[in-house]
Amino acid sequence: MSPIKLNTLSAFALLVLAGGGATLQAQTSAPKEAITVPLAIVKKAPVTENDLKRWSHLDLVKDTIPGMSVDKAYAELLQGKKGNKVIVGIVDSGVDIEHEDLKGMIWTNAKEIAGNGIDDDKNGFIDDVHGWNFLGDAVHENLEMTRLVKKGDNGSAEYKNALAQYNEKYEKALQDKQEVDFLLDVHNTIKKELNKTSYKLEDLAAVTSTDPKVVQSKKIMTQIFTNAGPTFDPEAELKDYSEQVYDQLNYNLNKEYDGRKIVGDNPDDIKNNHYGNNIVFGPDKEKALHGTHVAGIIAQIRQNDLGGDGITNNVEILTVRAVPDGDEYDKDIALAIRYAVDNGAKVINGSFGKSFSPHKQWVYEAIKYAAKKDVLIVHAAGNDGSNIDETKNINFPNDAEDNIKEFADNVLTIGAINKAYGENVVAGFSNFGKVNVDVFAPGEEIYATVPNNKYKYLQGTSMASPNAAGVAALIRSYYPKLKASQVKHILMDSGVLLPAKVVLGENPNPNEKTAPVSSSESSKTGKMVNAYNALLMAEKMSKK
Repeated sequence: MSPIKLNTLSAFALLVLAGGGATLQAQTSAPKEAITVPLAIVKKAPVTENDLKRWSHLDLVKDTIPGMSVDKAYAELLQGKKGNKVIVGIVDSGVDIEHEDLKGMIWTNAKEIAGNGIDDDKNGFIDDVHGWNFLGDAVHENLEMTRLVKKGDNGSAEYKNALAQYNEKYEKALQDKQEVDFLLDVHNTIKKELNKTSYKLEDLAAVTSTDPKVVQSKKIMTQIFTNAGPTFDPEAELKDYSEQVYDQLNYNLNKEYDGRKIVGDNPDDIKNNHYGNNIVFGPDKEKALHGTHVAGIIAQIRQNDLGGDGITNNVEILTVRAVPDGDEYDKDIALAIRYAVDNGAKVINGSFGKSFSPHKQWVYEAIKYAAKKDVLIVHAAGNDGSNIDETKNINFPNDAEDNIKEFADNVLTIGAINKAYGENVVAGFSNFGKVNVDVFAPGEEIYATVPNNKYKYLQGTSMASPNAAGVAALIRSYYPKLKASQVKHILMDSGVLLPAKVVLGENPNPNEKTAPVSSSESSKTGKMVNAYNALLMAEKMSKK
């Protein structure tokens, strides 16, 4: 929410993979060397449309874009090798398992007979052939802070904090409503003037009307196009923005709304744990947009001339629907993690998060359960542009009860970067923190599957997390003996360094320039995930 060109200096002059894990040493006789940051990089030309659709797969040295070197890994490291299938659990809003670009990538429960209405594998879930939907027919939900405020003042600090954040968020939503209503009016003015729904920057240049409203609307939309870039679609994106704002007011922040009633369970009773249904994309497939996009980033079919490319096709996507439009319930997340673990997932992606977690212990126990079963959980850091090391900005679920000391070593927390390497490479919306964010991955303008055989650019740490999870699945496919904690540290330690100085967070005043800080403030590693380096390190570690 321009490719760059390197100088002629060797990108391999130094080979330093800093961090708490393994280190590779450069040797002149070695056929493969890890990717490091060149001493100088120069911006060149705009990114081509083809490169933009798959920029997260490109390479900083070859393509001058800070992708994860996935193409380089396939070309130089994986040719002729055969990996094992890896089950990846997608805990999200649901996945369109019928999408044309996910064919053959969907997990099937071999112990369950489809459509017979019997719990064949006796796990408590009837006909869970492709996963489970813990939300049933529910779509919209309150935010957790809304639910806490609805319960009333119990004198706790948590209630006071929730009320303060609720009031602030509600006021912001009202302001956003005014803004989106204004922008929709501007957009409709331009549509009427051009007599078409879809238009680009060059169409605006052709508007010659002297009507004051048209002149103002043209100026505003021109500025929006200039800032948003070539992929901006005013009709679609303003529609999405409007839905987001109105959903906040109608559902997320509406204290009169009860989104859980339709599910029929008690969300405060973890023992009441068999509910929902087997329709993994939910009651409205279009609402599975987020989860379908996440699944596509990991697994959409490579090099088939459809949409973008997944990180790996050696996976099976196991869908667990547990994230509504609003904040997820701790109970659903805890049970979703356990369900994915029990059904063979070796990597779980969690592109969700919230500011309050009244039953966080249930989730902590599920994370520990996953750790015992050697399952890696890859989690999005969140999109508030905040330092989540600060208690007021905690992004749940986390892996440290005191927000400092980890209670398990199987959770990898991912921040987001964009496609231009430099001091602004960390996406402004991305949360950061040298204690609670582990490493960064591509998360801005990511092209992937959305429901009903469509594709879309989306951005967020929600997109960065599956990029990292895809690399984790790649490692677990080709090096299955490596443990979850080893894979976690490989992704951290083998990353390519961020620039020495980076800008963190979004400046609320667009007229002011945010001062860059040391990249060591960004995360534990100050690095970006790199598939090529990760596979080199996995190879070396697997031989020990």
